[in-house]
Amino acid sequence: MLSTYVFFTFLDTSSKYLVLAGVSALIVAWARFTVHVLLVGVFLRGWREPSRFRANNLPAHILRGGLLFGSTMCNVMALKTLQLAETTSIYFFGPMVITALAGPLLGEWAGWRRWLAILTGFVGVLVITRPGVGVFGLGHLFALGSMLSNCFYVIMTRRMSASESSESLILFSALAPAVLLLPMLPFSHQLPQDGWHWVILVMLGVFGAGGHRLLVQAYRLATTTALAPYPYSQMVWMILSGWIIFHQFPDRWTLVGAAIIVASGLYIIHREHRLRLRNRTTVDVEAEALAKKL
Repeated sequence: MLSTYVFFTFLDTSSKYLVLAGVSALIVAWARFTVHVLLVGVFLRGWREPSRFRANNLPAHILRGGLLFGSTMCNVMALKTLQLAETTSIYFFGPMVITALAGPLLGEWAGWRRWLAILTGFVGVLVITRPGVGVFGLGHLFALGSMLSNCFYVIMTRRMSASESSESLILFSALAPAVLLLPMLPFSHQLPQDGWHWVILVMLGVFGAGGHRLLVQAYRLATTTALAPYPYSQMVWMILSGWIIFHQFPDRWTLVGAAIIVASGLYIIHREHRLRLRNRTTVDVEAEALAKKL
C-alpha cells in the first residue's frame, strides 16, 4: 500500500509538471489512460482469455469510465494552480462523501457519530479553501469536482463488483475514457515540446497502471480494514514531492485543514471497524444459539 501511493504521487507530480510545461490537459489524460489500457492487456494477457474482459453491462462500464475521466481531468486542471498537498487534502474528503452517499445509493446508512465526523471533515475542507477570504478559486472548484466524480466512481464500482469481473472493471475503467477522449484530441494542439516530456507522458500510464496493480496485490495479502489508513500516507509523499520538484510547501491553513480531514477519515475507519466486529460477534452468538437448539 505504501508503494501504491508512491506511484500515485508520481502520477500527480508528473501530470502537474506536464501541464505547467504547457502540455494540454486532454493529452495528459488521454496518454495516462491509453498506456494503462495497453499495459493491462499485456500483463493480464487478454489475448489468451478474452472472455475474462466481457462486459455484462456495457452502459454502466461507460458511465463508470466517464466518471473516472471526469475525476482525472478535473484533477489535472486543479494541479495547474494548486499545490499537490492541497489537491490531495481535498481528495481525502472523498471517503466521507462516499459514507454519506452510501445511504441513499447503496442502503448503507451512517450513524450520528460518522455524520459528525463527515461534518468535521467538511470543516477541514473549508479551512483549506477559505471561501469568502479571497483564497477559493477555480483550482479548488476543479479539486472538489475531481473528488465528487471519484466518489460516484467508487460507488458504481461497489455496485458493479457483484456482476462484473475484476478484469473487466480494470480494463473498462481506462478504456472508456481513452475512447471518449479521442474525438477531442484534434482540438488539442499543446503537445510535448521535447523528448523528456514525451517520456514523462508515457510514464503516466505506467504510474497509473502500476499503482492499481499494487493496490490489487495489497488487497490479496491483507484485509480492507487493515489497509484502510494507508492511503493517508500519500499526504507525506505529496508534501515531499511538491517541496522537492516545485519548491512549494503548504501553508499552515492547508496543514491544519489536512489534519482535520485525516483525523475525521481515520475516525470513520475506526468506527466502521468497530461496527463490523460487533455485527460479526452478533452473528456468531446467534449461530451458537441456533446450534444448541439443533
